[in-house]
Amino acid sequence: MTSAVVIPATKRERPSSTLRAVAYYRSSAEGDNEQSIAIQRDRVRRWAAENGVEIIHEFADAGKSGLNAEDRPAFNDLMDNWVSQRNDFHYVLCLDVSRWGRFQDIDLSAQYSAICKKHNKLVIYTTIGKPRENDPLYPVYVQFERFRDAQYSKELSDKVWRGCVKISEQGYWPGGSPPYGLRRLLLDEKREPLHVLDPGQRKGIQNQRVTLVEGDADEVIVIRRIFHEFVELLHSEYRIAEGLNTDGIVSPGGRRWGAGGVLGRLRNEAYVGTLIYNRTSQKLKTPSRPNPPDAWIRTPEAFGAIVSPEQFTRAQEILEERRHKYDPDRLLGQLDTLYKQYGVFRSTLLRTDDDFASPSTYAHHFGSLDLAFQQLYREQREKARAVVHDQIRQHVGDVLAYADFLVLDQKLALAVEPAVPVSSGYSAYWPIRPDHRHVIDITLGVLLADSHDLDILGYVALPRWLAGRNTMRVSATSTRTELFGCNDLAFLQTLL
Repeated sequence: MTSAVVIPATKRERPSSTLRAVAYYRSSAEGDNEQSIAIQRDRVRRWAAENGVEIIHEFADAGKSGLNAEDRPAFNDLMDNWVSQRNDFHYVLCLDVSRWGRFQDIDLSAQYSAICKKHNKLVIYTTIGKPRENDPLYPVYVQFERFRDAQYSKELSDKVWRGCVKISEQGYWPGGSPPYGLRRLLLDEKREPLHVLDPGQRKGIQNQRVTLVEGDADEVIVIRRIFHEFVELLHSEYRIAEGLNTDGIVSPGGRRWGAGGVLGRLRNEAYVGTLIYNRTSQKLKTPSRPNPPDAWIRTPEAFGAIVSPEQFTRAQEILEERRHKYDPDRLLGQLDTLYKQYGVFRSTLLRTDDDFASPSTYAHHFGSLDLAFQQLYREQREKARAVVHDQIRQHVGDVLAYADFLVLDQKLALAVEPAVPVSSGYSAYWPIRPDHRHVIDITLGVLLADSHDLDILGYVALPRWLAGRNTMRVSATSTRTELFGCNDLAFLQTLL
């Protein structure tokens, strides 16, 4: 594990000049010998001696990437505690622009240099030398070096990625932790097995390769149990997770199993010997992002399977059938069929057919069963929202429209939520969920008379403090209607 290194400047006879400096050194994680801390130190010290500069302190980040400053403790110590806090030196010495940092945003490199300049410290790259006074070409040259170093990092990252692609296409493990139930096997230059690698252990020779083999016997049993219960016994992922937890079997992360952990195993093609690379992309310290399946590098039969191809294929078929069953458009179609058939809307109607999804499924996809019903009339509700927006402009002079809400007189943020009536036996109600966003002050519920026209019966102005996870059912006789109900929009002028 690398850490920041503070190198005491060697004692030597002080030059006659009173110019003083601190020095910064950085070596990359790749361990480039040509740019080692020792070599940088010797060259920077030599330049300082030749130019009459005394180095009073030295900082070094060993084994640190220059793509950002966050992971460089010595660099941050230099900037936070020396450049901005002390006035007993004039220069910050660095071998070259690349040792200062290979920032992909070259303006960041310039920004840190500008901070030094703001505090009357000049950054000097000793391979370039001290700039001449009023030299117009020096900033241009430094900026070019910043660009070249950023491009070098991009090219190196692309070269590493292409190397991993080639390795994975040949059926070898490109790197990273193996899936649960599998272990990494080290192969020599002739591709003969050497030994199983421990977690965190790396291969020592570049020409060696790594493949995957069956791992811990108990883990293999768990993987086979998951597929057996899902495919043969038709257990849900929730029931499988519950069974594993009941038996005291911990998940790969050392915690209790969850449905997501079971699904992750069921979808992992490594268990049938298929090696997949490039599922995600993460280059040059950027956040990881998923790649589309057509960008994946897939190599079948790269290593031995621990579940049968037939069992794995059937598991994927079940997952696909279920995905189609819970498609949002299909769920809404079922809801529409039920409502047209019975003329009322009750959760108990969903139990009349085993093919229908449960109320909790609708809540998962739409927020609640009531809100799912509202989605059947999206077009009508959008038309009503546009009508109400126009009516609000007639009552309020200054109305600014944002993505999905209005700001009135630069004082009040208003979200308009039209709702069609839901018939429930001899009565009806309007489901409205107050907007929970902090920017919204009031959710204006618009009570439509019918699901087929734009007649408005009234409004309910629900303040943000009422917002929560539950959907409110507003009816003609409810307390909320009495407290927050309005016949027209004239109340907005009173609020403003």
